[in-house]
Amino acid sequence: MSSPVTEVVRLLTVRGESLAVAESLTGGLVAAEITTVPGASKVFRGSVTAYATDLKHELLGVDATLLAERGAVDPQVAAQMAAGVRKALGADWGIATTGVAGPDPQDGQPVGTVFVAVDGPSEAGKGAVHGGKTASLRLNGSRAEIRMESVRSVLALLLQRLASEQTGNERAQDTERNGGF
Repeated sequence: MSSPVTEVVRLLTVRGESLAVAESLTGGLVAAEITTVPGASKVFRGSVTAYATDLKHELLGVDATLLAERGAVDPQVAAQMAAGVRKALGADWGIATTGVAGPDPQDGQPVGTVFVAVDGPSEAGKGAVHGGKTASLRLNGSRAEIRMESVRSVLALLLQRLASEQTGNERAQDTERNGGF
């Protein structure tokens, strides 16, 4: 069985869609994970590591009032980061990570509080708007473990969205590739 990141790249390739990444606490680890997959250059547009709060506004278009009132560790901030990187880098899909890896709390949030988000295309004319999806995580472990689980979680969220939207043609290709099952 292929890894989640390999499956993300495969599905995006089959769909002819692209991906951009906005990262805070993961500091580039999501982009690094994606680029380990051969052929990722067909779908991966790039990433923005907006570690500083002001860069989330300046580079990704996160609402300055939201950042001032709630801080960078917030589900709406994650959602706006994903939408912002998607727009800034001209991608079909945007994903984002923001949270507290430790050792100290941040913005009134305890260590292990993480928000990951996916923002995807809408299907014009079909009446369906896929838009965004955000997940709230409460992670335990070391700083490194929290960061790596954040990477895994945002990729799993994207994979879930991509897999749930597979077309019949993509399912047929999967069936053929997997020996008819």
